[in-house]
Amino acid sequence: MGYVRSVNPTSPDGATGRIVLLTTSHRVAPGLLSWPAWQALRGADRVLCADGTHPQLPYLREAGIAVEEATPSAQELVDACVGGHTLVVVATGEGEPHLTDGLARLAGSGRVAMPELELLPASYDLPGARLLDLVQVMDRIRAECPWSSQQTHKGLAKYGIEEAYELVEAIEEGDRDELREELGDVLLQVVFHSRIAEEDPDAPFSIDDVAAGIVTKLIHRHPHVFGDETATTPEEVKEHWLRTKAVEKQRTSVTEGIPLHQPGLALAAKLASRVRMAGLQVPLPRTGGIGYELLALAVRAETEGVDPEAALRAAARAYRDAVREVEG
Repeated sequence: MGYVRSVNPTSPDGATGRIVLLTTSHRVAPGLLSWPAWQALRGADRVLCADGTHPQLPYLREAGIAVEEATPSAQELVDACVGGHTLVVVATGEGEPHLTDGLARLAGSGRVAMPELELLPASYDLPGARLLDLVQVMDRIRAECPWSSQQTHKGLAKYGIEEAYELVEAIEEGDRDELREELGDVLLQVVFHSRIAEEDPDAPFSIDDVAAGIVTKLIHRHPHVFGDETATTPEEVKEHWLRTKAVEKQRTSVTEGIPLHQPGLALAAKLASRVRMAGLQVPLPRTGGIGYELLALAVRAETEGVDPEAALRAAARAYRDAVREVEG
């Protein structure tokens, strides 16, 4: 590694120059820099980078920017700016904290004529950029972890159910920290299954295929947002959704596509919802038994806009609290 050569800290005109710390996101394709970043690079007297393997360097050199591989100290940077020189430092890692800390100490000492200091982000993360990190981490775990590398869709299925229940519990408890964590656990299931699916020899698909599918579905089912139709109420939105979904699925029965392995009350409410939305008049079975009584209660709850599963969970929590009071 080279170092910035020191110069006389005083100059006839008193000019102290400029230091630009150029930061980039590793989640943005190398070479896609902002216009102010390119202006700073082209106007610099010297461009420095401590990492000779920095992904931006080939693109900078292709654009005619001479980049020196150097690891200067804060004092050496300040000295090199004397006379009005501009130095651009292409940051690595976390933004060269040793330089920023050193420059802050020099500025605070009051004994050094400091150049102009500028932190210039050359590229920014878009919303959702950390999802790229998650995909990369999952790739490595799948390849290197003895447990994760052996998992299958069927083997992970139970975790998907568990994580969904834990997410619902966090929502109902109103715990924001738990909600964020449980959303992450559910997201992990999506990324994990997508990574496993890439290895299927007959019908592979990736996380990008999963995302592309839901993007297409959302656009198609929101013609009032992405198309020419209009919707001003939630009811109109739901009508659009159901109409486009019916065209997509081409179902022969209103009960088609309802997962029968979901919890009983949720299953009963879903069936009741499909029947009601279709405008069908289907009498409830009159066969005796507690199961049919529960079915009738679930249908009633759905008609009244109540989620029977959530209602029962709330009642169960109240019962749990009552038990604890008796125990206490």
